[in-house]
Amino acid sequence: MDLRKLKKLIDLVEESGISELELTEGEEKVRISRTITGVAPVTQYVTAPAQAAPASAAPAAAPAGATASAPAPEPEGKVVKSPMVGTFYRASSPDAKAFVDVGSSVNAGETVCIIEAMKLLNEIESEYAGVIKKIFVENGQPVEYGEPLFLIG
Repeated sequence: MDLRKLKKLIDLVEESGISELELTEGEEKVRISRTITGVAPVTQYVTAPAQAAPASAAPAAAPAGATASAPAPEPEGKVVKSPMVGTFYRASSPDAKAFVDVGSSVNAGETVCIIEAMKLLNEIESEYAGVIKKIFVENGQPVEYGEPLFLIG
């Protein structure tokens, strides 16, 4: 298999969002896989306690509940949540300045980030006025619907 064809396959996997592609051509076999950071561990964490809960893992479920209740105290301020699934970006381009940083003042309706979904860049506006106290997501990280993005105080 020539290098150009292999490069096209790699690009296809990256652009399509699939996690694995296996191709057999004659005696040659190629498998291209990628891990999607942030998504798989969350899914595994959610399904693992549900499967373990029926019998012997009841003691294990209690510590999981204890760790889940530890972050329960709501931070003071208002949380801007992701309105969609996509990739979080703090700026309009890699060379541009971030829309907001910790300590930045924002007004309601002001753009605070971009979420890319299906090759479309969606500007996300703050619902609240205040000062950015915390940014929960790293630049380029995948986000889920309803996931906290910013804490505004």
